[in-house]
Amino acid sequence: MIVSDRDPDREDATEVIVDQAVYRDGVRESCDVDTLAHELQRLRADGAPDHDFLWIGLKDPTPQEFEVVRRALDLHPLAVEDALDGDQRAKLEIYDAGIYAVVKTLDYDPATSDIETGEVSVILGPHVAVTLRHGEVAPLRGVRQRMEQERQQALLSYGPLSVLHGVLDTVVDTYSAIDEAVGSDLEDIERDVFGGGNRTHSTTIYRLKREVLEFRRAATPLGPVLHSLTQEDGLVGSRELRLHFRDVADHLSAVLQDVESYDTLLSDILGAHLSQIGVQQNADMRRISAWAAMIAVPTLVAGIYGMNFDHMPELHWLLGYPLALGVMGLAVTLLHRAFRRSGWL
Repeated sequence: MIVSDRDPDREDATEVIVDQAVYRDGVRESCDVDTLAHELQRLRADGAPDHDFLWIGLKDPTPQEFEVVRRALDLHPLAVEDALDGDQRAKLEIYDAGIYAVVKTLDYDPATSDIETGEVSVILGPHVAVTLRHGEVAPLRGVRQRMEQERQQALLSYGPLSVLHGVLDTVVDTYSAIDEAVGSDLEDIERDVFGGGNRTHSTTIYRLKREVLEFRRAATPLGPVLHSLTQEDGLVGSRELRLHFRDVADHLSAVLQDVESYDTLLSDILGAHLSQIGVQQNADMRRISAWAAMIAVPTLVAGIYGMNFDHMPELHWLLGYPLALGVMGLAVTLLHRAFRRSGWL
């Protein structure tokens, strides 16, 4: 579910802009929100190197608010339309003068085994990069701050594509953390189910399986996106930047392998757990049936000799009552031993 805190009363497009800056050779230069169009025109008109660009971060804009940004930055309308739609699978679209990418962001709550989903769109064009976040999951401010650190400025010097790398790298790192958390929860469930603890309810297993499937739906489509960014004849011209994308792709591949195994293992655990429940129910039914049979014999004897007919031969016999009790006790004892020997008790 996409989480959003958008305020319907906002009218100023600048309120949705989380951060904005110009990057020259990977070094940040602050700029004012009102001069975004002017800064972009200056980058394009002055013949600035391709790796100098304007990076704008947005969060949950309305169509009216984003239209102001689109006109100022001359963004492709199809990219803008996809970015505003939200709730899309991870993909990469190439337009005449730009790139549009969307990726699912995830957050895992170990207390409930719930995975919350968000979405980040990245629109790239000549000298411009726009990141748009839907929901509260995985904010991007930390991505920008890490890339602006001295040791990361080299990546920013590769131009707008470095923003896409920074977003994908952060998202996949989050996937890896969730992968470890889910794996830990799965080990606890597996240990309990196969260790005889029987404290795990089937709904717990099913809930985790459902969240793993959501994890899989979010992460799997990202594989082809990263694959296209690592090709020598693809979008990324810099060999060094392709190596960075390949590193992200390797991390994602490891996550996808784990998620695939989690899905299979959870299906096996659920099947084994349901089988254990069936076996336990059968054992309970045998135990109940054994006790019912043992109770039925004295009930039958007591029912017959409790009718008090005058012509019953044992009714006026002095030893009739002790004999009836003895027969009932002997029958129950023999049945109990037989059921114990057969494993029903």
